[in-house]
Amino acid sequence: METVPVLILDPSDKYRPDHKDEQQFRNYENAINIDRVKKTYYDMHTYQTYHFVQDRTQHWTKFNHTELTVMEALEKLNALVDESDPDIDLPNSVHAFQTAERVRAAHPDLDWFHLVGLIHDLGKVMALYGEPQYAVVGDTFPVGCKPSDSIVFGQKSFRGNPDIDNPNYSSQLGIYEEHCGLDNVIMSWGHDEYLYRVLMNHSVCNLPEEGLYMIRYHSFYPWHTGDGYDYLCSNKDREMLSWVREFNKFDLYSKSEVVPDMEAIKAYYQSLVEKYIPGKISW
Repeated sequence: METVPVLILDPSDKYRPDHKDEQQFRNYENAINIDRVKKTYYDMHTYQTYHFVQDRTQHWTKFNHTELTVMEALEKLNALVDESDPDIDLPNSVHAFQTAERVRAAHPDLDWFHLVGLIHDLGKVMALYGEPQYAVVGDTFPVGCKPSDSIVFGQKSFRGNPDIDNPNYSSQLGIYEEHCGLDNVIMSWGHDEYLYRVLMNHSVCNLPEEGLYMIRYHSFYPWHTGDGYDYLCSNKDREMLSWVREFNKFDLYSKSEVVPDMEAIKAYYQSLVEKYIPGKISW
């Protein structure tokens, strides 16, 4: 099913949020859109069961929904505002360039890192093809085991999830072995895992492993920010954690910066696309 025509983005003053101190981000108590944000997370924590994730994985990894280049997918995100985000009401394409440019300023020699900043949210195109946002956006978490206290809105938000009453899934380790590694853990379904799978399916993806970790786990806040789930992590995951945390600084705090001149810098990022992820991609 094709999406409706993409909205034309005018990066005017209404898309330039006031500056916020770092401690003001991810405020899940007094955010302007808190009712919308809370509903998205409560729906996520209710409906994202082990079997739901298996079903969504099977559905989306057929990669038969559309074919788009990176820039075409980015343009489609003009039509999406993340319903789980308490910080900002910008189209996701704006956030993509904000993040990329902050990464570029801090790490000028790591061009693959710049591209990761640009594309990290492209998996959210699922929302434009009928997937509800509770299965697209927001913080991710492992399914098949007990939710950690470090998850947004806490364990109370999982009360409607039937996995809580399933003895196979309700213990700390659930179906997993201690330190099995995140690669062996089934995460809640969302844009992180989807984009990772899309890139792994693409004929050419030259991003390094560090970049792929950033993409796959940047929304796993209960781990990289909440310090939860270490009992599932391997030594490799711990080594990569510093890269995920480095990326998070630009992903989160870029939301308060002035919108860059996207037309002026688009050619640079197109050159990175051609270097690392060229051609049409199956979504």
